[in-house]
Amino acid sequence: MSTYAATPVRSGGMTKDERFVIVASSLGTVFEWYDFYLYGSLAAIIGAQFFSAYPPATRDIFALLAFAAGFLVRPFGAIVFGRVGDLVGRKYTFLVTILIMGLSTFIVGLLPNAATIGIAAPIILIGLRLLQGLALGGEYGGAATYVAEHAPPGKRGYYTSFIQTTATLGLFLSLLVILATRTILGEPEFAAWGWRIPFLVSVVLLGVSVWIRLRLNESPVFQKMKEEGKSSKAPLTEAFANWGNAKIVLIALLGGVMGQGVVWYTGQFYALFFLQSILKVDGYTSNLLIAWSLLLGTVFFIFFGWLSDKIGRKPIILAGCAIAALSFFPIFKGITSYANPALEKAIETVKVEVVADPAQCGDLFNPVGTRVFTAPCDTARAFLSQSSVKYSTAKAPAGSPVKVVVNGTDVPYTDAKTSNPAVLAAIQAAGYPKAGNPEIVKMAHPFDIFRAGPAAVIGLLFILVLFVTMVYGPIAAMLVELFPTRIRYTSMSLPYHIGNGWFGGLLPATAFAIVASTGDIYAGLWYPIIFASITVVIGLIFLPETKNVDISRT
Repeated sequence: MSTYAATPVRSGGMTKDERFVIVASSLGTVFEWYDFYLYGSLAAIIGAQFFSAYPPATRDIFALLAFAAGFLVRPFGAIVFGRVGDLVGRKYTFLVTILIMGLSTFIVGLLPNAATIGIAAPIILIGLRLLQGLALGGEYGGAATYVAEHAPPGKRGYYTSFIQTTATLGLFLSLLVILATRTILGEPEFAAWGWRIPFLVSVVLLGVSVWIRLRLNESPVFQKMKEEGKSSKAPLTEAFANWGNAKIVLIALLGGVMGQGVVWYTGQFYALFFLQSILKVDGYTSNLLIAWSLLLGTVFFIFFGWLSDKIGRKPIILAGCAIAALSFFPIFKGITSYANPALEKAIETVKVEVVADPAQCGDLFNPVGTRVFTAPCDTARAFLSQSSVKYSTAKAPAGSPVKVVVNGTDVPYTDAKTSNPAVLAAIQAAGYPKAGNPEIVKMAHPFDIFRAGPAAVIGLLFILVLFVTMVYGPIAAMLVELFPTRIRYTSMSLPYHIGNGWFGGLLPATAFAIVASTGDIYAGLWYPIIFASITVVIGLIFLPETKNVDISRT
């Protein structure tokens, strides 16, 4: 493992030029994340608009997968734009990425839905999501590298932490625009056509971002390297075909970014899906709860970035992964307790079994949403999962009809569709709440946060955001410091976007599918817990501390 020599820390605050670099890079990245997150925040509505030919549960899965498609291509964007960034320069590369991102988002706002143009609508939508993912794959590495290469020694964690706030601020901005549009138009109009407004507004943000970035100069570290003729002629080959560097890429991924990615997406995205799809909290309230938690927690990105300059990147990132893995189950159970206590009580007190011939029961794990269940055993379990009912499966003699047993009472299951009135009536009579928003947490306006229900949920969501800030605040500085200047953009971008794009981006759909297949609303949390734990072990053994590295090395 490489050993890094200490570099002196410059005293004094930021210079005017350094502040402009951070503000310009951060604002552009905020707007780009705003574009990207609009889709995630509106996944349920987009599912109804563009996947209307499918049942509601399948629409949700398809919408989540279309969201995940943008994450899946991010590593490819990292390779393409990382290579350009190492060959041509940081500034011009992330000018291109923001243009691609902004125009793709604007077109989503104009795209006719499936009822108007049929199958072409979801195909074009997924194509635009892929373009967004490619652009974002090149954006983050450029912004983080650009800021780090302007930062004085000993302050890179602090300076790059402002870039780390941009993902959360972009999500927060998207939630604010969505909430404002919902409030002005009302829910029916918003669901019908008003959801397009936040996408169309992005064209204004695009113009501001391009104007700001055109005023930037090239990174001094990159410019010096170019003038000395030390730039890489083949950054992809140097980064990934050379085992010495490829090994560091793997360690960065498995011992740092993988855990960071799953902790981040659990705290900011899966928490939102959990509130909406499992606890049945309405879209307005759930978005507002998340927005408040982000507002309270965002400053800690900067705090942990600053702290990493003092004690190191590695201990903060790995501690965040470890604490999150140990805390996810009690925190999400607490969210259920305050957001929908009737559901929590029913899960604890109502015993529901699906009694069926095992030969007639298949595997319900369906993360890609393409499987169609027709066997009564499967449709009965799918219906219970969609109703957030905890159930178990019991064996019945071969050839026996399926029945649902609720607290010892047999309920015949005769409907092979996703709805069964007899079962619904039985579980509601036993204590499961009726469909609809839990009134205890419902918020009528943004400042309705002083009732016990909303305040408690925001507090628990804030803890999840705190974990996010621990793992994410120092990660940019660490990735920049791991790699030499000539291949830095390429090398750091790939592990970052595999960790966040694949392990993180697939989390909501996969965790949701685990819940559906097990009948346990908390089972999806095993996904982030396992991967965060793996990162802790690998990181403790192999990940170097980088805070004192000289990043001008080529």
